[in-house]
Amino acid sequence: ASETELISGGSDKQLILWEWNGTGTWNNPLVKSIPLKGHTEAVCAVDAVYQSDEPDLNLLIASAASDSTVRIWSRHGSEAKCIEILQFGNGFVMDVCLSFLPGSNVPILACGGDDCKISLFIQHNGQFQKTLILPGHEDWIRGVEWAVCGEDLFLASCAQDCLIRIWKVCTKSKQLPETEDDSIRLKENVFTVKDTDTTYAITLESVLAGHENWVYAVHWQPSFSKDGSMQQPMRILSASMDKTVIIWEPDKESGVWLEQASVRVGEVGGNTLGFFDCQFSPDGSMIIAHAFHGALHLWKQATVNKKEWTPEVVISGHFNSVEDVKWDPEGEFIISVGSDQTTRLFAPWKRKQETEVTWHEIARPQVHGYDMRCLAMIGRFQFVSGADEKVLRVFRAPKNFIENFSNITGIPMEKLYSHQSSDLPEGATVPALGLSNKAVFEGDMDVQPAEDEETFNTISNQYPEIYFQPLILTEPPPEDHLLQNTLWPEIQKLYGHGYEIFCVACNNSNTVIASACKASKKEHAAIILWSTTSWKKLQSLSFHNLTVTQLAFSPNDKFLLAVSRDRNWSLWRKQDSLESGKI
Repeated sequence: ASETELISGGSDKQLILWEWNGTGTWNNPLVKSIPLKGHTEAVCAVDAVYQSDEPDLNLLIASAASDSTVRIWSRHGSEAKCIEILQFGNGFVMDVCLSFLPGSNVPILACGGDDCKISLFIQHNGQFQKTLILPGHEDWIRGVEWAVCGEDLFLASCAQDCLIRIWKVCTKSKQLPETEDDSIRLKENVFTVKDTDTTYAITLESVLAGHENWVYAVHWQPSFSKDGSMQQPMRILSASMDKTVIIWEPDKESGVWLEQASVRVGEVGGNTLGFFDCQFSPDGSMIIAHAFHGALHLWKQATVNKKEWTPEVVISGHFNSVEDVKWDPEGEFIISVGSDQTTRLFAPWKRKQETEVTWHEIARPQVHGYDMRCLAMIGRFQFVSGADEKVLRVFRAPKNFIENFSNITGIPMEKLYSHQSSDLPEGATVPALGLSNKAVFEGDMDVQPAEDEETFNTISNQYPEIYFQPLILTEPPPEDHLLQNTLWPEIQKLYGHGYEIFCVACNNSNTVIASACKASKKEHAAIILWSTTSWKKLQSLSFHNLTVTQLAFSPNDKFLLAVSRDRNWSLWRKQDSLESGKI
């Protein structure tokens, strides 16, 4: 059936059951939501199954939260209520998953948590009872997921011990007597369900070792309908802090799960942590993962070579509040800064032979160590930005950016290139322990030692200075490229303010910058004017008593307007008789 329902849990301590109604009208909205309240702390995991063929009837929901409980909810029609609370004492459950025992409609719940064991609960007389504990993992369990495959039920689990375990639940036939032979057999965990008087056996099918850091998520490829029955592909996707996502499948001949039969994508460079979660697309031809910094990563399977996965264009943006945004003077791109410590540049992507134009992040000129506050464009390919530090930093676009900007937006190079651009650097890189983007020139990129040379003989070689690799793009770049190959070189620092920079503006003729910082006294609340040719301080304008929050030059550049937290605004006039910048 088409998927019309979604369940989500959040740090607002509630679950929301969303229902998509394809034909929205004014009295019947497009999306309906039912809130489920009861948890006293943030909800960290949620799962649900339909208990009958009629989706509208019964929905069974399990949710785990930081209040050390797992709650079981039931939904009849449009009403949902909590029917049971499972207490976990002082422990936390990180993930929950619901399914049904093979060949029955008895619900089974798997919970994985900080006790490094998987707890299995089976519903009996409407109540979930703890039936079995599966030990094996040696660190917190981060993910559990069921998959129904024919007559068997499989459970995949992953943990911070860098391992993935696959368990198999199958019906145990009674008639076979236990033969006492010396053959090596897997240890079986056996349990019986009272209602149906069926005995089930659980065995450990496989342990998958391939990740080098915590494994945060494990998911089966979704099942699909074929010839009237549901088919479950034997494929697993896992995401880890080691910056990789791996697709695992059993070897065709032996049936053993091997990493050789799998695909590893990711290997994101730059200053990132690893992947937090991942999912297959419904048909398994695409995979998506999201990293700690809120970025989505998308890969698509090649049509010819199925082992090859290529990165695809995906939506991206700030993962914390956007603090300032400016148009470029020609109105062809925008630059924004945010408290996620990044400066991002968005531009329209004009595809060849297509009329549709979409906007994408095509560069990340600044990845900083402080929360960004403000920025001002100085002409077309130059900007000044302020962060929670006392320094203003000025950046200029490198040659590689201008070439890629031309390719993606379809604006011809001649229109963008000016006479002085021949001596522009190729790109920029951040030194291992630095904060400033350093220009990289064409000659710098050839100094990397050959592959076969002993490169790890010195500390400095372990942390190469040049991470930048120039790429010629015809479409918006993926996240790993944005992180390290689209930085702009920093050309100047402006020192003069005593506290964190709060606002900055540039006049329309791009000759003067005005800036202000946080202030609680008059001497710190002064506005400083800077020359954009010499980068020297031109003047200090003292009037306000508290932080100046916004600055604006008049269209003819004769006036500067300032507003402040002291509830005053001030207007400054430029004196023509004095040198060009004075006000």
